[in-house]
Amino acid sequence: MRRQDGQAAVEVLGALPLLLGVGLAMAQLLAVGYAVVLAGNAAEAGALALAARADAEASVRNALPAWGRADASVHVSDGRVTVRLRPPSLVTALSRRLEVASSASVAR
Repeated sequence: MRRQDGQAAVEVLGALPLLLGVGLAMAQLLAVGYAVVLAGNAAEAGALALAARADAEASVRNALPAWGRADASVHVSDGRVTVRLRPPSLVTALSRRLEVASSASVAR
């Protein structure tokens, strides 16, 4: 009979790339979900500012964290505030392709 002392270690090493890939995908999904929530909250802040006849774009930017302010796109038109935001990503090529959007409106 042959000894099998290192078999479990070899199996773990074989599965490690898959585990890292799944972990990276889960982290990216969490980042996208967080960006969706931030964009929604910022759009609501802009709509509330619009209802109060204040600067909606400034309110949107103030509602976003520092990493989101620079790349955020804000569009205000006819009582509707739309916010587009790029979620953070560890993969640069992926971060250029991902974008989330949210909008809120106010009846005038």
